Amino acid sequence: MCGGFHCSKNALIALNILYVMVGFLLIGVGVYGRAASIVTNLPIIGGILACGVILILISILGLVGAVKHHQVMLFFYMIILFMLFLIQFSIACSCLAVNQMQQREFAEQGWSLAPADIKQQVQEEFLCCGFNATVTDDHPSCTMVNVKCCPEGSPETCSCTPCMPKLESTIDYAFRLSGGIGLFFSFSEIIAVFLTRRYRNQQDPDHLPARAIFPQSNYVY
Repeated sequence: MCGGFHCSKNALIALNILYVMVGFLLIGVGVYGRAASIVTNLPIIGGILACGVILILISILGLVGAVKHHQVMLFFYMIILFMLFLIQFSIACSCLAVNQMQQREFAEQGWSLAPADIKQQVQEEFLCCGFNATVTDDHPSCTMVNVKCCPEGSPETCSCTPCMPKLESTIDYAFRLSGGIGLFFSFSEIIAVFLTRRYRNQQDPDHLPARAIFPQSNYVY
């Protein structure tokens, strides 16, 4: 029957294999979010990246515990996974709740802390100059970038647009993608916690507990 020992074991193994793939997916999303923003300070996306790494390590622990039916491993796996659910759920909700104004604040903080060579890389890659209309002095020279922006005109008469409008849509997409994936898979972790609790309390039919058998001749009447 599906609620039996072997079914619970196979389901827990399959779930942990899924979590390993989800962990790599979260890492990929976090790396994409950071690479897309390049200089923006996005600590929430960094939290999603950390959750992906931790989820892979916990999944390996749960996978070994499920295969061996190891009570101690399964106990710590259940506790750590529940704590990870709380963290991942909070971070995912934060990603989805961040509005565009807060995203601009994060991006402006990241731009102010970024070194000049990184700012120059952003300007050349996105063909932009400076961060936005209000922050115009804190950026490297845009002479070479303006030449690329104005192939038919003179750099003295035309200039590149600020970088923030070109980064804004990418940053928003990274937040929504990270929050959506994190929220979706955080609920599956609760299922794994209850499944682990059930599996720990089940007796392996292939390893029945030893019982002492006494011959009737030794019984005291």
